[in-house]
Amino acid sequence: MCTYQTEQLPVRGSGKGASGWFAVREATVYVDHPVHAPDLHTLNIDLRNPELGPSARVALELDGASARALAEAISRALGRTPDGLLEGATSSQGE
Repeated sequence: MCTYQTEQLPVRGSGKGASGWFAVREATVYVDHPVHAPDLHTLNIDLRNPELGPSARVALELDGASARALAEAISRALGRTPDGLLEGATSSQGE
């Protein structure tokens, strides 16, 4: 069953695609049928820069257990990061 529940948010970072590194500007998260993964449904994450066209995209299709484990690992890593470290000055890398 497709949920059609989609979360879309602006992000700032970098992704590496077939043509190399590019600035990532938006993330889309949704549950749907995968294109490539062997599961019936997956949690899909697309990281894109729409200004650069369709090739500026990194896509993930994760089974439910992997998606939950990834979310928990991200939360643990952020929880162990000193306050303010990720909110500090930015560099020009990935722009």
